Amino acid sequence: MVTIRDVAKAAGVSVATASRALNGMSIVTAKTREKIEAAATALDYVPHSGARSLTKRKTDTIGVILPDLFGEFFSEIIRGIDLVTHRAGKSLLLGNMHGSAEETAQAIRAMRGRVDGLLVMPPNSRADTVEAVTRDIPTVLLNAQGTDDVTPFVSVDNYTGARLVTDHLIDRGARNIIHIAGPANNRDARERQRGYCDVLAERTGNGSPLILPGDFRDDAGREAARLLLTSGITFDAVFASNDMMAVELMSELRVAGLQIGSDILVAGFDDIPLARHVTPGLTTVHSDITRVGSTAAELMLRMMEGETLERDQSLIIAPTLAIRGSSQGGAGTART
Repeated sequence: MVTIRDVAKAAGVSVATASRALNGMSIVTAKTREKIEAAATALDYVPHSGARSLTKRKTDTIGVILPDLFGEFFSEIIRGIDLVTHRAGKSLLLGNMHGSAEETAQAIRAMRGRVDGLLVMPPNSRADTVEAVTRDIPTVLLNAQGTDDVTPFVSVDNYTGARLVTDHLIDRGARNIIHIAGPANNRDARERQRGYCDVLAERTGNGSPLILPGDFRDDAGREAARLLLTSGITFDAVFASNDMMAVELMSELRVAGLQIGSDILVAGFDDIPLARHVTPGLTTVHSDITRVGSTAAELMLRMMEGETLERDQSLIIAPTLAIRGSSQGGAGTART
């Protein structure tokens, strides 16, 4: 059986340093921590029985670790989780990692012994950053597909959703469709961009679509609108990679005197509650964010009862299109 001494020896550090790193203590440098984690992973190390007893003690609490706790997207994820866990008499312990793999590992270690299982949305949708440090605690991945054929997950079919909304804009007469991308290292954003690009190439022959940078934050929508209004770019529709950017883009275009839904068609992705309440309502891909959270929580409760879940019990949610006022008119004359 591999021990902490074996890990320390392989990493070239003391047993005390290895123990501190694997327990998430901040006094260990990032470089040393990475070396120790790599050694633990290579040796397939799990804590000895005394340490394992801490994580196996029933707490009736589920840890939830997200890239951020701000915004309607994450609020809806948490709401879905709470709908299920509250009925089951479980508490939630929330943590965030701001998109950093290192902070994710630290957050997971900090929850050991305090929770019975983890619901984790990996940074940049990379499951491998989580799987390496959750082998000895029940874990369900949110909005990411596992890579180890063991960890169950709940995710959204981002590619199909992007195809749906791009097809819709073309059907409404749009031909110069701009895309506001998400973070370059985010898997969801890449899949949404790929769906958009594929449909444009297939239906319009445009193999070089215009893609503006974005980061899923609302100010990226404002910046994109200002760029479109001042750069002379020709466009008659905009598909933003998420709703927050789309909503802010619409606000800026309206201030500039454009009629959303007639002069310019706009669409987003996620269908956050705000999308239904802005004027005009935002056409968007309904990815059922609340269901992502609730389904993940249901899987976790089954694991906490001792059930072993197979990969085929994971769920990829098929998106639908919510058509609202921002795209219900035909595309107007392309703006330049």
